[in-house]
Amino acid sequence: MSRQKQRITRTAALALLPLAAACGSEQADSTTAGTARPVTGVHWSVDSVTVDGREHAAPTDAHVTIDESGRARGDYGCNHFTARASFEGGRVRLGDATVTEMACEKGPMVFEENLARTLADGPLRTEVDGGRLTLTTDAGDTVRLTRQQAAPLYGTRWTVTALGEGGPEGVAEPLPQGAAGPPHLTFDRAAGTVAGRLTCNKVNAEATVRDGRVTLGPASTTRMMCEASLMAAEKRLLRLFDGTVTYRLEHRTLTLTSANGESVTAVAGR
Repeated sequence: MSRQKQRITRTAALALLPLAAACGSEQADSTTAGTARPVTGVHWSVDSVTVDGREHAAPTDAHVTIDESGRARGDYGCNHFTARASFEGGRVRLGDATVTEMACEKGPMVFEENLARTLADGPLRTEVDGGRLTLTTDAGDTVRLTRQQAAPLYGTRWTVTALGEGGPEGVAEPLPQGAAGPPHLTFDRAAGTVAGRLTCNKVNAEATVRDGRVTLGPASTTRMMCEASLMAAEKRLLRLFDGTVTYRLEHRTLTLTSANGESVTAVAGR
């Protein structure tokens, strides 16, 4: 699969921001022009998008958050983005979005295209019901989302989604998908270990977490041989082990970066 790595500015990507901006309101009428109730730190997972009556289920990592400065960022299901939002009489319009441009598996890319087109289709009406949000275009297409709690480092199944810098300011590469599913890691506080699966083999190692860093012992793995692209990605993942990595935990996204510059992005399972 070819992978486009350049960063772009894409109008369609502006649409994802209404997810976060509208969510802080009980209903659309509760916001006034140019203002909105605080929504900082809220993580909204995208559940589905419905276009022309056909519903498309979202990939695991499709989400959006917004911080106190009004900067929003998230994931379409394949590509990462940042953007800003403005409010107009209970509806939301967007601006200044920046999006990565990766080529992923067919399913996430099809969903991403539908989500981007739907959210770019003019101002969106909002309906909040408890922890759920529905965004609706004037044409009747919808995006459905669910509020998600922050995930702890320990005990969470972290599904690895990309290698390399996992944000719009850098380059990220999607992982090839193997028959056993996407790679994942789980940290166990009591045992002092991390275990899971790489792109091909199972893995476990000692893991000591302290002051924003994780010291990982040598990786113990099974010895299966897989397709070449899976083995190449697994070799890169193994560079995290037998050394100290820094980690950044942002709500439900975990980034691990090794001393040699290898970076891994993972998301919490729903």
